[in-house]
Amino acid sequence: MSRNTPLALPFPTATRRQALAYIATSSATAAGLAPVQAHASTQAWPRLLAQAQGQTVYFNAWGGAPTINAYIQWAGEQVLQRFGVRVVHVKVSDAADVVKRVRNEKAANNAKGSIDLVWINGENFLTMKREGLLFGPFAEQLPSFSYVDTKGKPTTKIDFSEPVEGMEAPWGMAQLTFMADAKRVPQPPRDLASWLAFAAQHPGRCTYPRPPDFHGTTFIKQMLLDLAPKTDHGPYYQPVRAEVFARMSAPLWKTLDTLHPSLWRQGKQFPNNAAAQRQMMADGELLIALTFNPNEAANEILAKRLPTSSVSFQFSGGTIGNTHFLAIPINSRASAGAQVFANFLLSPQAQARKADVSVWGDPTVLDLRRLPPSDQSYFAAQKLPGQLAESAPALPEPHGSWVHPIEQEWTRRYGV
Repeated sequence: MSRNTPLALPFPTATRRQALAYIATSSATAAGLAPVQAHASTQAWPRLLAQAQGQTVYFNAWGGAPTINAYIQWAGEQVLQRFGVRVVHVKVSDAADVVKRVRNEKAANNAKGSIDLVWINGENFLTMKREGLLFGPFAEQLPSFSYVDTKGKPTTKIDFSEPVEGMEAPWGMAQLTFMADAKRVPQPPRDLASWLAFAAQHPGRCTYPRPPDFHGTTFIKQMLLDLAPKTDHGPYYQPVRAEVFARMSAPLWKTLDTLHPSLWRQGKQFPNNAAAQRQMMADGELLIALTFNPNEAANEILAKRLPTSSVSFQFSGGTIGNTHFLAIPINSRASAGAQVFANFLLSPQAQARKADVSVWGDPTVLDLRRLPPSDQSYFAAQKLPGQLAESAPALPEPHGSWVHPIEQEWTRRYGV
């Protein structure tokens, strides 16, 4: 992508010109710094910008999607132009490998590590935080953090039940979302009871990905939460104990025992992943699919892999959601440059581009109501076919220690 490539933002041409004019202003304004509320970090920010000048940031991030890779390339070009910070995207397939590398470098007393910024969340963040592998706290001192929706999106400060405490900066949102063709499913189920009834009424036309696939496990966790009274959710957010797991998972297994005979292939086989389930829905074999990106249906419609009549929906009471983050290893050689890059990725124009369905479609972590009008216009795109009409509340992920026993027991009972 050329450095002169204009922003591909989801709003009309006139507004695009406004966005380009915004970028042409001073580097501080272009990074979303000028209009933020008074913040302790803004006094030190010019010094940090000077320190970052000329640094190279090795950004270790998943490299499995061309759209995401192109976005990271664009963002790197922007910070090079504006701040003189070079970004190298180190494509990784598993963030756990990054954790191991930082751990080994720390054990070898290597103060100049090979990683400056990492895309992370969940168990990997927990491991790095508890082993002292992270630089910080830094996130809440980033000027752009002033616009993060910490109240409406509490997972921006709680990562899989672990307090973030400024050790990682929120980057994007994810939430369990369902997809269906409105021509086949004119009234999608809006809660678990309705979903279970729908599956029973349409034998063989519903299913979920096979755990330990992430999407399949998330669906099981959603059932676990929905089957318990909300007043009894506390234990899910504490480290799991065997006796608590046995008691609180019993309704889940009872429900799955009843559900599985109504599923695709009578619950004796399951799609390997969400992509396979989505393709089965596109082929008409299934009526409902699921995803963790609320904009995936819109992406698939644009790519002509789903019909324009496809819709997205969530359970009205909420579905499991989380935030993915950016963290700086403790031995980063370019911690100043990493902060400048992270701050840019939190800026309104960078978040708007990332949220653009034609670019990536990753939902923003910002509170759009708090943005100045000129920045709100970045997000003033008209809804595209397949996008959610309105998001449901995001339910926090259960504590990460629940995942293994859930997957282990599921495999014992239903694995073949």
